Amino acid sequence: MATQMAVNSGASLWGPLKELWEAVEGAIWRRQPESVYLLDLQLKKHKPSFLTLFKNPMKSAEQREKVRKASTEGIAVQGQQGVRLLPEQLISEAFILSDLFDLGELAALELLLAGEHQQPHFPGLTRGLVAVLLYWDGKRCVANSLRSLIQSRHGKTFTLDLSPELVNLTMRFTDELMAQGLTKQILNLLSDISVTREFERLQKERGLGNEKHRKEVSDLIKECRQSLAECLFAWTCQSPLSKEDTLTLIGHLEMVTAEADGSLDSVNLALVMALLYCLDVSFLEQGTEDREGIHALPLLTEKQYVAAVHSRLVEGQAWKLPGLQAVVQLAWALSLRAVSQLPQGAALVEFTEADEALADQALLGGVFLFLTEGILGSDGFSQEEFYTRRLHSLITDFLALMPMKVKQLRNRADEDARLIHMALQMGSEPPSSLRKDLDHLMILIGEFYSKDPFELELALEFWCPSESLQHTSLTGSFLGVPLQRPPHKQVVLSKFVRQMGDLLPATLYIPYLRMLKGLANGPQCSHYCFSLLKTNGAPHENRQAGVSGSVVSWEHFFHSLMLYHENLRRDVPSADSMQYRHPPIRGITQRELEGLTAFLQLLTTIITWSENARLALCEHPQWTPVVVMLGLLQCSVQPVLKAQILHALAAFGKSPEIAASLWQSLEYTQILQTVKVPGQRQAAGIEVELNEIESSCEEYPLTRAFCHLISTLVESALPVNLGAGLRAPGFQPYLDFLRDSVFLAFPTRAYRRPAEKWEVAEAVLEVFHKLLRVYEPQPADFLQEMVELQGEQMPAHKPPGHSLMFHLLNDSPTLSLCLSLLEEGACQLDTYAPFPGKKQLESAVLHCLCLLELALQKEVTFMDLLRESQTSLLVSPVEQLLQGVSARSRQADHITNIARYLYHSSSNPDAAFQSAKILRRIARYPNIQSRLVGDFTHDQAVSKKLMAGFVECLDSEEAQEGVAADDSDPEKRVARIHHETKIHILNLLITSLELKGPNLGLYLLGYEVKKPVSSTNLQDPGVLGCPRSCLHAILSLLQRGSEWRTGPVLTKQAPQLAELCYQVIYQLCACPDTSGPTMRYLRTSQDFLFSHLQHLPFIVPENEIAALSQMSWLMKTAAIELRVTSLNRQRSHTQRLLNLLLDDQPHTLHADGETGMEEESRSVSGFLHFGTVSKVRRRLLSVLDAIDFSQEAPELLQLDFFERAQIEQVITNCEHVNEQGHTVCNVKLLHRVLVAEINALQGMAAIGQRPLLLEEVNSILQQVVERNRVRCSLNAKRHALQSWRSLVETILTACPSELIPADQRQLIIRDLLLDLHDKVGKLMRRKIRGQGVTNQLIWVNEFHHVRGGGFQRLRAHLYGALLYYLQIAQKPEEPETLQTGNSMWERLTAPEDCFSKLQRENLAIIESYGTALMEVVCRDACDGHEIGRMLALAVLDRVLSIDRQCQWLVYLCNSGYLRVLVESLRQDDAALQTLLTPQPPLLKPLYIYESKMALLTRVAKTAQGAMELLRCGLIGQLVECQVFHMLPQNDALRVFGQRDPSGFIPSPLERYRQILLPTLRLMQVILTSTTTQHQQGAAQVQTSFTKRVISLLQRQGLSLLVRLVGTDRARYLKQIEETVSPGDLAEKREEMEVAMQQICANIMEYCQTLLLQSSAEAQFSLCLFSPSASEPADVAVPSARVPSLGLVLLLLKNSTTDFFRYHDSHRQSLNKLERVEQLPPEELKELCQVLVSGSGGVEKIPSVQRNVLAKRRLVQLVNNRAKLLALCSYIIETCLFVIWRHLEFYLLYCTPTDPKDSLLPAQSVLGCFCMRDSFIAFCVDPSGSRGLSVSRVSQQDLEQLQSDVANSFNEPLQRKLLEVEGLYSKTRSRHTFIQALTRRIRGLVHHAKG
Repeated sequence: MATQMAVNSGASLWGPLKELWEAVEGAIWRRQPESVYLLDLQLKKHKPSFLTLFKNPMKSAEQREKVRKASTEGIAVQGQQGVRLLPEQLISEAFILSDLFDLGELAALELLLAGEHQQPHFPGLTRGLVAVLLYWDGKRCVANSLRSLIQSRHGKTFTLDLSPELVNLTMRFTDELMAQGLTKQILNLLSDISVTREFERLQKERGLGNEKHRKEVSDLIKECRQSLAECLFAWTCQSPLSKEDTLTLIGHLEMVTAEADGSLDSVNLALVMALLYCLDVSFLEQGTEDREGIHALPLLTEKQYVAAVHSRLVEGQAWKLPGLQAVVQLAWALSLRAVSQLPQGAALVEFTEADEALADQALLGGVFLFLTEGILGSDGFSQEEFYTRRLHSLITDFLALMPMKVKQLRNRADEDARLIHMALQMGSEPPSSLRKDLDHLMILIGEFYSKDPFELELALEFWCPSESLQHTSLTGSFLGVPLQRPPHKQVVLSKFVRQMGDLLPATLYIPYLRMLKGLANGPQCSHYCFSLLKTNGAPHENRQAGVSGSVVSWEHFFHSLMLYHENLRRDVPSADSMQYRHPPIRGITQRELEGLTAFLQLLTTIITWSENARLALCEHPQWTPVVVMLGLLQCSVQPVLKAQILHALAAFGKSPEIAASLWQSLEYTQILQTVKVPGQRQAAGIEVELNEIESSCEEYPLTRAFCHLISTLVESALPVNLGAGLRAPGFQPYLDFLRDSVFLAFPTRAYRRPAEKWEVAEAVLEVFHKLLRVYEPQPADFLQEMVELQGEQMPAHKPPGHSLMFHLLNDSPTLSLCLSLLEEGACQLDTYAPFPGKKQLESAVLHCLCLLELALQKEVTFMDLLRESQTSLLVSPVEQLLQGVSARSRQADHITNIARYLYHSSSNPDAAFQSAKILRRIARYPNIQSRLVGDFTHDQAVSKKLMAGFVECLDSEEAQEGVAADDSDPEKRVARIHHETKIHILNLLITSLELKGPNLGLYLLGYEVKKPVSSTNLQDPGVLGCPRSCLHAILSLLQRGSEWRTGPVLTKQAPQLAELCYQVIYQLCACPDTSGPTMRYLRTSQDFLFSHLQHLPFIVPENEIAALSQMSWLMKTAAIELRVTSLNRQRSHTQRLLNLLLDDQPHTLHADGETGMEEESRSVSGFLHFGTVSKVRRRLLSVLDAIDFSQEAPELLQLDFFERAQIEQVITNCEHVNEQGHTVCNVKLLHRVLVAEINALQGMAAIGQRPLLLEEVNSILQQVVERNRVRCSLNAKRHALQSWRSLVETILTACPSELIPADQRQLIIRDLLLDLHDKVGKLMRRKIRGQGVTNQLIWVNEFHHVRGGGFQRLRAHLYGALLYYLQIAQKPEEPETLQTGNSMWERLTAPEDCFSKLQRENLAIIESYGTALMEVVCRDACDGHEIGRMLALAVLDRVLSIDRQCQWLVYLCNSGYLRVLVESLRQDDAALQTLLTPQPPLLKPLYIYESKMALLTRVAKTAQGAMELLRCGLIGQLVECQVFHMLPQNDALRVFGQRDPSGFIPSPLERYRQILLPTLRLMQVILTSTTTQHQQGAAQVQTSFTKRVISLLQRQGLSLLVRLVGTDRARYLKQIEETVSPGDLAEKREEMEVAMQQICANIMEYCQTLLLQSSAEAQFSLCLFSPSASEPADVAVPSARVPSLGLVLLLLKNSTTDFFRYHDSHRQSLNKLERVEQLPPEELKELCQVLVSGSGGVEKIPSVQRNVLAKRRLVQLVNNRAKLLALCSYIIETCLFVIWRHLEFYLLYCTPTDPKDSLLPAQSVLGCFCMRDSFIAFCVDPSGSRGLSVSRVSQQDLEQLQSDVANSFNEPLQRKLLEVEGLYSKTRSRHTFIQALTRRIRGLVHHAKG
């Protein structure tokens, strides 16, 4: 029992019924795929709801008890575990709701729970009030579903073109319902449910909330009733009701009453129409193909049916509405008459004979009057096409089937007219019993056909093209269509129209004109009516002869008008008698007034529709209607008639050619006095009428008509020189009158009819709107031009748009009134109550909003031109004026008032649309954004309401994208407007989010605006009091359908909208402030990204551009998510998304759209390995498939008249950047420019060719539209590819590597590359179809196809890709273990490793392209864009490094490219010199130079290449470079190791080094490569270049050694610690140590080389160091003396110590490397820290990646130590050699310079000479004298040297040296070299000189 008593939290009375309606709507109206199956399921499930329509679940004591205990024992809720305890308050509310609607307690509780859940959608309402709405919404869903099911039936009146399967399903279902008594149920419900009764019950239980809630409840109840009534109507349209049902329906209608105004309400109207369709047989006339209709029609087949209905209608009781009874009787009479003419009618003769009597009864009941007042007067009548068609058939059947009855009516009317005439003659009252059936019939026809909302033009049936043979003008063909014989009915009807006009009695004159007015409504009807009136009139000369024409003819009408004019003109008061306020009006009686009004209305209708009629009447020489009517306006005529005349003139003014002359006539007649007559005491014209007559009468027909006239004329033509000669020409006086006398005065005038106030406002604002809409600010508008007038200079008037702009850009009364009108409109709409003039007020408000929007749109151009013109006009931007204080509320709430219209978007979509546009324009200004947020949020109630308004607009379900812009179908138009409102709101959010906070976007999306944005905690609506924000609305738009297989509905139904939604989400995720809260919310509450990415790619064939943009924003967001989740180590999230994007194994989505748990647990590698399972396409690749790499380009313009070059220039001038950032051509502007060009042409030839010119303009515009589309398409594709790339890059670089193992990563990369290559290959019309590795060098092929300047960027990317690829074949760095190396033989015979193999295969592929590829790469290396050149040089370098056969090198040399490269060094020199200034312009030349030197160094590594370089004159080129002389002198910059703190740009000294060092390296390589046979290379290098460099070395030479051996070394290292960031410290320190050791090694090598070069024997050797072995006292300060041998000894000692330190470090690092997995976490962290930037970086790295990084770091350390060991070992060996040579010379061959001993003078001199030379070479001041003085060596010096060396070169040092040899030199260097030197030095020291 407990399970049965579980509560459905979705409310069984609402949620499931909503699903039912969605299924019905999806199947019948949206025609979604698979919808029939879903509908079938829903119908089976909900059949009881239809069988017991609107019946609520029963109350029960058991349920009541269960609910009562829910507060203590709890209650089970479906889909939730355990029981839920409910608060007492909720339970008591449930009981109230249960009693209120008489429904089961559990159902009431469910409704309340659902109300609580839905509360965020209804801000400001409690859960109880929401429950009331949900209750009625559930009922509405059932009623609407039933109506739709019935409308989908197959039948006699209409079809929805649905699939037979669906129609069979609905027919079966609805037939079953009807058999179970549906009609009775519906009629009972319509009797039981009434808004008044329901409101009384709700009021009693406080079930009604604010005005909006009341309106919504009332609308729901009304819609339920309406839908139920329409169910019966739809049924009877398709198939008749049974006898019982028909009688029940008649019984219901007998009790119906009318509304207060005598009309039926829309529910009863539907029931009446249902009955009329039930009794309808007219469809049989139309010759329906299937004759099933006859068999199914009980009227023809069931005698009992006819008998029952007949007796009920003839003998039944009187109805409450006799008129309604008369309508049904007439319909039945016509059906009987129609049946009697059918073969089946013979059986029913007893009934069909009674048709006449029934028709008489109907006429007695006043049938035509009721049809006019009761049915046509009903609001709902004009909203349903089939009501109109049924009434049309009723009227036409009466006229066609009962001609005798019509004749009787006419005879009776003629008789009545005679009686009235006699009574008038005798002066008595006419008899009261007169019937007016024919009058009523005519008025009915006139009223019925004068409205044609569906543009059916049914009145055409009354016009017969060949009306009578005597009228030859109308025979033949009409509108080029040859005539066939018209149907009999049409002939009868047209005869009726003509005959009624013949000998027309005076009483029927006005009804007949009104009938004609109705029948003339439509483009074709108006033409026929015009012709009728033309042919009716006898020509003027005939009349002279006594032949009278018809009174209903143009001739008669206009002749009468002229007579009136002539008579009244005599009565026009003179200027002197103007003081009479009310001149006596005589001449036109009330009856005449009505007749004239009726005629003018007919005239207006005809000329409104027919342009031919307009021109024909206007140009008629005798009638001159415009002149006569303007004349009448100047006479004393009632304002009503003048208003009608103005309306007629407005209709004439629709033709531009008439409008132009009409303006001049208006000006001439001074209807509005624009020229003041001197001496005239009072103004005249319409201004007086308004102020004197209309204001006192409190009615303003004339003013409204004048506004309408001006509005029409402004649209047709606006002459610039209006009134020229009499006043300053222009429209200004009219504008002043409309603004000052009409608009600004309208709020203060009195109105008899309240609605008229808003009618006046609407009429005048419409004119303003039109004037401003067509105005484009021009520079001429801002220059003060003067005109000459009667000898005086007067300022000329500006265009009216300029004047309006000026008033709107100032705090003028016009702007104030517009803003107060907006405020009043918002207040009125907030009442939700109907009031007189509501429609006109809404229209006036709309015009105000449009004016503001246009002012905002044009203000930038206007103010720019104003500034340039330097005119003294003061204006302020609209957005600033809108921040002013309102006079009414005393607050700055203008923008808030504008935003309030969004809250009424459902009832007022246009106003909401304009409001969104205005807000979007204002949102562009950052300074206003923060003010707006303050205005929107300072009042809590207003804030909630505004937020609800924005959300409601976004939630609107009526919106529809892609609807054509034509406004013929009101539903589609509203759908389009709702959609565009959404677009504007989303663009507003996007614009706002780009500005700094607090901004409107953040507020509307639900972020904190008063605290830091990042502290926002986003929640689902309703959670923690979180209101529903625009973010929730956007997400619900996007999420709809994302759980289905077809994917999010929005992406296909509204692609542009979806694109903007995704963009907003991306912006929120990309902005640092909003990213955290947004991504957390999307991940936890919504699972947004997974649910959307699983539907990629989005395919929308009709809007490919939007689909690509949607995917772009989604992929960019996904890239951010992957990056963030990787950094935060949210591994499961990252893995889930990676699985989704990279998986190539098929896997099923479960019913709920989620993947199974076992799939979650597998890693990506599980999906990626190749197996026997059939593979699916990786989602990443299928996204790439959706991007078409080809683009159809529009063809070139083919022009006959315009010149192409000029047109292209104009098109370029019209280009602008649109909202999406694409450069497109402004088509409207281009159209304006081209049309202006055509209009400027003069002469007859131009006029003749105008149509051809316009046609060409059209083709140009079409071409430009196509170009714009292509540009947008290309931009969208590029954007999509960039997003795809960023997603791929993030996956491959930022995601934890253990989620994608290395081998799988290779597979993924390979798949991506193959796909990309295929796409590009197709594009290039060339495809490689190779096997194996051939596919791996896919892009090499592309270089041939991308020659030419346009492809430089593409080539650069191809080079980059090729470089990266060739680097794959490079061997990774291996640790230097210092173990004994393999022998040469072992190396030669070792099997080829994979890297060498790949290199060999790569080279084979490259060589297969021959010289063509070489040519491309070499040319790019020499010329083109800098980046392309650098990359081409790098590719050459890489290829040369693997090209063992030197084919590329040979080509490079033979083709002359190498010489070009070498000779370009001279050109580089000038650019390089600019780099040595403190602030270099660009570093590009340096990078190119480095790339070039790297390539030349690579070339020089082979002897052949080095010789070729020398032949090309490389050395000469370098010698002539001046840059090497420009060593920066600034001491501060020259301090060793000092860096420029700015970061990226190196200091001048570093830049100098970057230039010098590659050159030195190149020299070194050339020297190494040139063999002894080619010593000219060495000679060239030495003789020329090194002279330059030696001077440098002389300056820095041994002093460096002095610095690096002593304490300076420690100082430098410390300096590094202070200047370098902690992250880079270890690496910099290692670099520094290597550099120092390298310098020492180089200097010692240099010393050794000098010693060896000077002589092979020690006795003739050069001495570099003085004979002192004591360690220098302070090596920090370089000694002025020659460095002593003690320095070398110190270096030897230090290097030996360093060696052992490095050796230990090397051994430890090797041990760690071998057991890296076992290292403790702290140690791993320390190792990784060097390779990871940022303090918290290491924590976020996964453990597997940590191990990889630690391994890489240890390899670095091992190799660094190995390098240092090699350097130390080398320094030790060279030091020993230098010491040994010096000691050998000093101790064995040097003679002391004591004066006593002069036995060997020659030797001494030799020694001194040698020494002097050498010392000079290294002294700071190379003067000969100093060298000689230093070189005097005494005996004492030599003895001291011997003892010092003996002390320093002691036993421990020797042991250490031998140990170094044992540890290192044995395997690495010359064997026993150290041992031999040590022994010799020891021997020299211990044995005195002999």
